[in-house]
Amino acid sequence: MQFHKRRQSIVFEQQPAILSSAAIGGKKESEGPLASYFDRLNTDTKFGQKSWEKAESKMQELALDTARRKLELQYGDIDVLFGGDLLNQCIGSAFALRPTGIPYLGLYGACSTMAESLLLAAAAVNAGYARRAAALTSSHFASAERQYRFPLGYGGQRTPTAQWTVTGAGCCIVGSSVPHGPFVRAATVGAVTDWGIKDANNMGAAMASAAYATLRAHFDDLGCAPEDYDLIVTGDLGQLGKQIVTDLFARDGVNIANVYNDCGTLIYDLQTQDVHAGGSGCGCSASVLCGYLLSQLTKGKLKNLLFCATGALMSPTSTWQGETIPAICHAVAISAERR
Repeated sequence: MQFHKRRQSIVFEQQPAILSSAAIGGKKESEGPLASYFDRLNTDTKFGQKSWEKAESKMQELALDTARRKLELQYGDIDVLFGGDLLNQCIGSAFALRPTGIPYLGLYGACSTMAESLLLAAAAVNAGYARRAAALTSSHFASAERQYRFPLGYGGQRTPTAQWTVTGAGCCIVGSSVPHGPFVRAATVGAVTDWGIKDANNMGAAMASAAYATLRAHFDDLGCAPEDYDLIVTGDLGQLGKQIVTDLFARDGVNIANVYNDCGTLIYDLQTQDVHAGGSGCGCSASVLCGYLLSQLTKGKLKNLLFCATGALMSPTSTWQGETIPAICHAVAISAERR
């Protein structure tokens, strides 16, 4: 297997294929503009479970089960699964996988986990270490609020820069030796950035630096430009973070506005759904990719996509201790056809 590595970027010579995907969402997602692209929506945000955390595991179970059923696979047909979530010790993923017997590598990349897991799944398949590899992640509004901010019963005011954690999950199954895509062509591994922001209600601004740095590295490593993609989409920067990234590139004399969007501004109607700056959470980029974006590639409405999930690498403890918020962004280049 050939393997080409630039400083931060990898070119996958075998161009692994995304064989199937599935997106799961909750009540608020069912009211948004992308509702028709979800495989399953549930107005019961506990998904029939006794707690928000168990509901998050249930979403992951549903996403994985839906994706593998589309291919008529058994769990034993998946060689390895890369996954994670926002809960302490990634219990959402670990508990979801208890009955499956799938070899599991747990990840914590915060809201960048969908890109991180997809990158690693493609790398495993490209290198021949796996025939099929799965990428899986999720988030839940109520469990994230309880862990990172305040319990819902507190009734705290949300600032204009705050974002709404998506109740959702996404799963991709990656494999090789198939004629039809979408295909994972390349990826850029992000580095941790920190621009000194401490406000946990301003995550878009905290993560914008990482998105900018990873996109710059991707363009420099691979000798490409924004116009080489039909769409460049970040994970959950929301309105504010998206504008910061646009402005940073404009400062460099690069116009990305015509091909750039953000999953956090796509998943909700910002005018009518009262989500302030937009959506956030691992489930934001995961459900938008596994539902809406991959369907656009499959239908030929997009030919080349650069998917850049972003994450804030803080914890409740680091926030209480007054630490700034480090951020990360990983980019995955996906094409409708092999190139």
